[in-house]
Amino acid sequence: MNLEAATQAPTPVSDAPSLRVRTLTAGVALRTLADLGPVDTALAALGRSKRRFEESGYEVQTIRIATPALLAQMAAPERAAALPLLVRLDSLVADRGAILSIGPVFTGARGTDPALVPWSVKLVQATRVTSFSIAVASADRGVHRDAVVLAGQVIAALAQSAPGGVANFRFAAAARVPAGTPFFPVAWHHGPEALAVGVESPRIVRAALGGASGDPDVAEERVRHALDSALTPIAKLAAACAQAERRKYLGIDPSPAPGLDSSIGEAIEALTATPFGGASTLGACAAITAALKSLRVATCGYAGLMLPVLEDPVLARRAAEGRFGLRDLLLFSSVCGTGLDVVPLPGDASPESLARVITDVATLATRLQKPLSARLFPIPGKAAGDTVHFDDPFLTGSVVMRLD
Repeated sequence: MNLEAATQAPTPVSDAPSLRVRTLTAGVALRTLADLGPVDTALAALGRSKRRFEESGYEVQTIRIATPALLAQMAAPERAAALPLLVRLDSLVADRGAILSIGPVFTGARGTDPALVPWSVKLVQATRVTSFSIAVASADRGVHRDAVVLAGQVIAALAQSAPGGVANFRFAAAARVPAGTPFFPVAWHHGPEALAVGVESPRIVRAALGGASGDPDVAEERVRHALDSALTPIAKLAAACAQAERRKYLGIDPSPAPGLDSSIGEAIEALTATPFGGASTLGACAAITAALKSLRVATCGYAGLMLPVLEDPVLARRAAEGRFGLRDLLLFSSVCGTGLDVVPLPGDASPESLARVITDVATLATRLQKPLSARLFPIPGKAAGDTVHFDDPFLTGSVVMRLD
């Protein structure tokens, strides 16, 4: 497959909705993995809430379950014994058309844990819809050095465990990511039963930025106004659903998650009038993030700009054109929201080199006191500059990016 085919953006869909609800995520106050009752109750509540949203005219792409970080406190033997319970939980969630995140399975609080690497491979191979993370930084302990090393080892092992390296779609290194974040794979829960919302809104951002005439201050105000107008009715509906289901409403993560027909890269280029990655890209990212941080609606999670390379056709194409690299994405992370997301990397990337990248993300999160994550995609058999393509309907083609 040639480079043009790998990075071809889909033809815009004129009747595509300006905003989609990417996720309704239920936080479940699970005490033990053996108790499926609270999960079953949450799935039923999500089904009813999804119908209410659809009856109000919204497209809901996914419903999701987030559990407490029960695995993080387990030693290796307990974790191994928990795997059959996780498979059973995964089956329940998958059979109901939902996906599951079990939160961080390691924090580094008790030193290293090499048994986690083969266990992670077993988890991904034995389940269908389960995501998980490793906490590599926190507000109280800063960067978790042992966890950073282990996260690099897990990513390298997962890359070899499924065709195309796609197992890493369900894993991330999470730095200062709070409970209640509705986006996967870093979501986890703490506290009473809850409901949070995530949205896909780049088309709204694109429309707002098109009239900003390149002025970041005007762009910030226009994006803030457009998103507040679009998200206010969603917030009211979500709060009503939470009340009806006796769940705590956590808010909306307004991070404009992109899709293959809804590009945040295109929105940024509407402001800068230059291809993504060029001069003024950083300023545009900062302006959008400032708007997201100052919305009137209740927000949760990242509440920042997402730049997932393999989920956005414009970002994927600009990466293939060599207009930005890994270090540029780290720079943009200093002013935006989520860190490094679905970044295609060489298949022979060593655990040590991956850990160095994760260290930078964790350090940024610690210094800037913000949530960031690293979902890295080493692709077996591919080197820097090689084209990549995925059969997954949510991923687009691009090229493998350099690690250095």
